[in-house]
Amino acid sequence: MLYKLFPRMRVWTLKERQLSSRDALVYLDRGMCVVGWMPPKNKCWRRVYPLWSALTTLMVMILLVLSLFISYIKDLRSFTAGQFLTSLSVALNCLGLSIKASYTFAGMKRFQHAKKLLDRMDERCRSAEQREQLHQNVARCNRIYMCYQVMYCFYAASTFLAASCSGQLPWKIYNPLIDWRASDFNFWLAAFVEYVWMSGAVMQDQIADLYPIIYFLTLRTHLLMLKQRLERLRTDPRMNEDENYAELIKCIIDHRLIIEFCNTLKPVVSGTIFVQFILCGVVIGLSMINIIYFSNFWTGLGIAFFICDLLMETFPFCYICNMIITDCEQLTNCLFHSNWQSADRRYRTTFLYFLQNIQQPIVMTAGGVFVISLGTNITVAKLAFSVVTCARQLNIAEKFS
Repeated sequence: MLYKLFPRMRVWTLKERQLSSRDALVYLDRGMCVVGWMPPKNKCWRRVYPLWSALTTLMVMILLVLSLFISYIKDLRSFTAGQFLTSLSVALNCLGLSIKASYTFAGMKRFQHAKKLLDRMDERCRSAEQREQLHQNVARCNRIYMCYQVMYCFYAASTFLAASCSGQLPWKIYNPLIDWRASDFNFWLAAFVEYVWMSGAVMQDQIADLYPIIYFLTLRTHLLMLKQRLERLRTDPRMNEDENYAELIKCIIDHRLIIEFCNTLKPVVSGTIFVQFILCGVVIGLSMINIIYFSNFWTGLGIAFFICDLLMETFPFCYICNMIITDCEQLTNCLFHSNWQSADRRYRTTFLYFLQNIQQPIVMTAGGVFVISLGTNITVAKLAFSVVTCARQLNIAEKFS
């Protein structure tokens, strides 16, 4: 049943369907279309789509952040400690979302160019083994997308239900149009408006957090296939020297396409991950204080999912970057241990040039400052414990209670 609704989550056999790297991006592209970042293919919808983009930008990236901070000025005394920490954590995350979304929206042309590079990489995947690897990557990426969709949506839904059922607004967003204290109907209307409003922000946050993972998982699939091609260089006795040389040139072109792919997405990814690193530790720390001192079971459940979502913003992509660095080292080893010693001078000269260039690892940086790796992610996560320790030393919990 699930595969009927979401067919690209299934690993299709080569006889059933021929997939490409673009199929790994289908659900992501649909998400970008929903949040107002990527125009649909339908010409009629494309004409009115700028209005939708303007609406989502105004409501989520501008008004939501302003409304959260205005609520502290207008209604700060009515906040409980738990409500304030929940709202402040979300407000800081929404502030970061506005910056991340701006980077992502500005990089739409880069995404289109990256897809064209993936098409060129797919042209080299002719064997059944490599086509199967593409199919597996398509299913893997789309399953990851759906996992993120469930986790992020569950946070919004659980926070809404836990707060509303206890007679409180989920995030206490400033809304001058509805007086939620006037009646029960107004209360539930205001709570539902907050839920819909925050769901839009959660959706944008999900897309901004997810696109580096899906794009670079697809890149890693092509890196692994390039590694297999390097291992097979000059191993086929049926190929003459000219054919072996041509195969080496194709591998060099493959490597250049991979480097160009990374350079295309680096500016967008760098800004996105930099914002995540800056805010992640502080927001997780505030959420941990909230869940330890001020929450009950149901509100704590929503906060726990919020913390999980925050960890999912950085950890998976940092892990992928570590794996790509390791793959680059293996590429060098595979090329060096290929059968090149008995080749002619032309092949060996080109081989040495390629060997020199392939030794440079693909290293992603956040804002040109932090290397995106698990080590950096752990360092950022430690900041959360520093925030909790600081709160304990200042006896913040006792002062609020």
